[in-house]
Amino acid sequence: MTMRMLLMVLWLLLAGVTPATASVQVSIGINLPVYPQLVRVPGYPVYYAPRVAGNFFFYDGLYWVFYGEDWYVSSWYNGPWTLVAPIAVPVFILRIPVRYYRDPPIYFRSWRREAPPRWHEHWGDDWAEHRRDWNRWDRRAAPPPAPLPIYQRRYSGDRYPRDIREQRDLSGQHYRYRPRDAAAREFLPQPTPPRTRGPERDDRETARRERPPRTMEQDRRRSAPDAESRQGSPVQRRAEPMQMEPRQREPRQMEPRRMDPGREERMREREMRDRQTGGPRMNERPPQDRGGRTEQRGRKQPPQEEERDRRGREEQQKER
Repeated sequence: MTMRMLLMVLWLLLAGVTPATASVQVSIGINLPVYPQLVRVPGYPVYYAPRVAGNFFFYDGLYWVFYGEDWYVSSWYNGPWTLVAPIAVPVFILRIPVRYYRDPPIYFRSWRREAPPRWHEHWGDDWAEHRRDWNRWDRRAAPPPAPLPIYQRRYSGDRYPRDIREQRDLSGQHYRYRPRDAAAREFLPQPTPPRTRGPERDDRETARRERPPRTMEQDRRRSAPDAESRQGSPVQRRAEPMQMEPRQREPRQMEPRRMDPGREERMREREMRDRQTGGPRMNERPPQDRGGRTEQRGRKQPPQEEERDRRGREEQQKER
């Protein structure tokens, strides 16, 4: 009884200290080779592990284990574990019904399976005075469960990180959830902010912010070489559209028109008559080809025919 009173006094003294500073990392009798199967407790924002031989739960981003007479917490499924003072255990962990404890203590068996453990009988009246109304809550206003850190499935066996700093780094990189409960928030590591820029760019940004602002005279001097380079650079002319050379037409060669033999004979008779009469009659049109052009136009007579025509004209003049 004296030892129990001393523990209660120690818990009350630690009530004013944050759980993270009041906790001690220990190794308990739970050794999980792989990530456990977690099932939702109906109506509670809590998961339990039905296949783990122990009182194993997940709430608000952390794993909670009731081992012996105390509660332990860890951000990884296989520890190491941190001892939590009874005064700092979240209320939803205290409200878990007895039936979901896979390895309950002997004194749990006399309590109702659908009701939470009687913590006020286990930890005494002083604890109940500080945690008054811990089991009174509106079930319809229960918060949703936190997402499971399933990224830890990749770390089992020899790959499981045992170092606390390595666990914190991995949790900060892969798990962005932040606990709602103030007590749970003390045990979950802060997420690592995403690094979107390299170290060289960060250094340049820092140097740019620390650099004093330039004056107007410095800006003018800096812009002068740029203006001179623009003036001295050749101006690119707009490309003119390509012009096509006019296509030269080849001279069209006209094939000689073939005349009807009968028409050729008639024209020859008419020429002989014109020679005798001194020329075509006034009311008679000269013979034309199919295109309406005079066939005699532009035709050069042979010297013999010219001589005969000249003689015929002289004889006609003598007869007149």
